[in-house]
Amino acid sequence: MERDKVVRALQKVRDPLTGNDIISAGLVETLEISEGNAVHITLMIASPNLPHKSELNFSCIGAIQDEYPFAEVHVHLKTKATDTDKPESPLPNLKNIIAVGSGKGGVGKSTVSLNLALALKQMGYQVGLLDADIYGPSLPTMTNMRSERPSIQDVYGSPKIVPLMAFNMPVISMGFLIEPEQAVVLRGPRLAGILKQFFMDTLWPELDYLIVDLPPGTGDIQLTLVQTVPVTGAIIVTTPQDVAIADALKAANMFKLDQVKVPVIGIVENMSWFTPEELPDNKYYIFGQGGGKQLAQQSNTVLLGQIPLVQSIREGSDNGQPAILQGGVIASHFMTIAENMVRQMAYRNETIAPTERVLINPQL
Repeated sequence: MERDKVVRALQKVRDPLTGNDIISAGLVETLEISEGNAVHITLMIASPNLPHKSELNFSCIGAIQDEYPFAEVHVHLKTKATDTDKPESPLPNLKNIIAVGSGKGGVGKSTVSLNLALALKQMGYQVGLLDADIYGPSLPTMTNMRSERPSIQDVYGSPKIVPLMAFNMPVISMGFLIEPEQAVVLRGPRLAGILKQFFMDTLWPELDYLIVDLPPGTGDIQLTLVQTVPVTGAIIVTTPQDVAIADALKAANMFKLDQVKVPVIGIVENMSWFTPEELPDNKYYIFGQGGGKQLAQQSNTVLLGQIPLVQSIREGSDNGQPAILQGGVIASHFMTIAENMVRQMAYRNETIAPTERVLINPQL
């Protein structure tokens, strides 16, 4: 038997988590062809509870026997070594899930989410973005992908969503599934079902960070999120004004509830000051001053950074060219936030136990 032919046969077998072939997904740890017809394969899987584990095993055997009918194929499934005290995640391919939220709309959560994700990507991390605002999805506009639609891929008999790629980054949004002018009219259980599909039925690749852009408030989507996946940390976005701070504090306190226990890793203050293009050294504090620092103190966390109110940020969001990609001073603000977030995440993961999914609780 020729090793190259066996490898090509295994390229027809799909990873149940990502949908990629098991060769490119790096699942094949060892491949040995013994004298005679014996083939020994060791597959490195992320979890002992990997979905479709049996189908994966038989698919490997079938793929090789299609090429060599008399081959004796032995597949050994090996689980990655993990901390036994760490709660098992339903999506072990997502290392860190970061929720970006706030208590009210219009403070720039989507702008921060997209630019933060792209800044992390520029730093060399594998990043994805999930737009969890089902009623008012912004991602299609901000990426100039209003007419794009995700494809469906069959994985061991289950239909899976293939995320779209924006700036070479996997993304998903309700806005990719409906027409731009179509209103989304759904009750809580249907909203929860859609968000769960965006996590569990989407072929996310191996990611260092999945950024989740939340809708305003502390409602169904936020609770479904923490019940579906272990959220590593939350970032709260606010403007400096007292009205925004009061609502943002409620959002931060939701994550800190005893039943939820998602650490707030930092505050982002948006629209911190206005700087006219023709007067780059001038700062006008239209919405007040010091609100982000105040919220960080009240939430027992840190201020990750401040973003000025600049016309080019709005234009970039409307035109599908995020500010981080434009370079210059504005891009540096988002890069600073990303760098501070990575430091906070390193500290969080070293000092705080991994987040667990929230069990369904009537009090929530």
